[in-house]
Amino acid sequence: MADLEEIKELQQILKEDSSNFQARRRLAILLLDNGFTEDALKQLQFLIGIFPSDANLYYNLGIVYEKLKNLNLAEKAYLTAIEHSPEETDFYYNLGLVYIDKTQYDKAIKAFDKVIETDIDDANSYFCLGLCYFKKNEFPIATTYLQKAAELNDNDIFAHFYLGNIYKDFGQIDLAIEKYNKVIQLCPDYSWAFYNLGSIAYEENNLDVAIENLSKTLELNPHDIDAYKVYSKLLIKFDKLDEAQKLIQNAIKENEYEADLFYMLAQIYKLQNNFKGYEKGLKIALKNYKNLTYSPKLVKKEFDTYKEEMKTAEG
Repeated sequence: MADLEEIKELQQILKEDSSNFQARRRLAILLLDNGFTEDALKQLQFLIGIFPSDANLYYNLGIVYEKLKNLNLAEKAYLTAIEHSPEETDFYYNLGLVYIDKTQYDKAIKAFDKVIETDIDDANSYFCLGLCYFKKNEFPIATTYLQKAAELNDNDIFAHFYLGNIYKDFGQIDLAIEKYNKVIQLCPDYSWAFYNLGSIAYEENNLDVAIENLSKTLELNPHDIDAYKVYSKLLIKFDKLDEAQKLIQNAIKENEYEADLFYMLAQIYKLQNNFKGYEKGLKIALKNYKNLTYSPKLVKKEFDTYKEEMKTAEG
């Protein structure tokens, strides 16, 4: 409320004196901070027309363009800010974030390296470097940077989470579990950590632990399709078909257009010898084939094979 009152006061000041640039700068920042992005853009563009060499104006302009999802203009603004003030590490850091969003990881790495040259203990930059190398599938280097990020900031949820993912993928299960538990300790509602713990338990045939973590995943995120899939596979594996059926039916209530769920429900019906349900599930899955992660061609072949078998049985 205080910010909104100040915005009104500054707007009134500028009505009376449009050349009060200090007031206009303050107004631009307040507008940006309070979600009035388009209005902030107009103020910054006006100020840049007056002060074309002001690096901080370009920096804030970059933030505006990021919020407006215009990454090309955000990149241009940050590069201009760096041109006018090449010693400011914040400019490089934000530029690096833009390059991550643009999936230009090599450029992002160069930007974050510039930050670390000046601030060797910048935990956020180490995390971002780790993330870039993770996205480039260069996991040993990613691990080094993520470990450094976690060392500098033990509360960095994402550093621990990505380390857990690397450990899990490379078979270091105990370390992965340790990291996911650390994430949950820091952020008890981080559903993906519970999902990964559930997936590990599923792979290890640890029924109780898998159910506990997958149930928690779905409690926190009832739209997590992957959790439903793993959970239902677990129940099928232990011949709990009725429970699997109810689980997928509940999942469909939350995600009614997800073709994968109908395909899985069809498989459960088949195991239950409910062939009408099996056929219906396949039909709906094929109808929504665009979001089917199973091969639509194979699902269609399965459906055609079933129909042929039914004709043969009737004949």
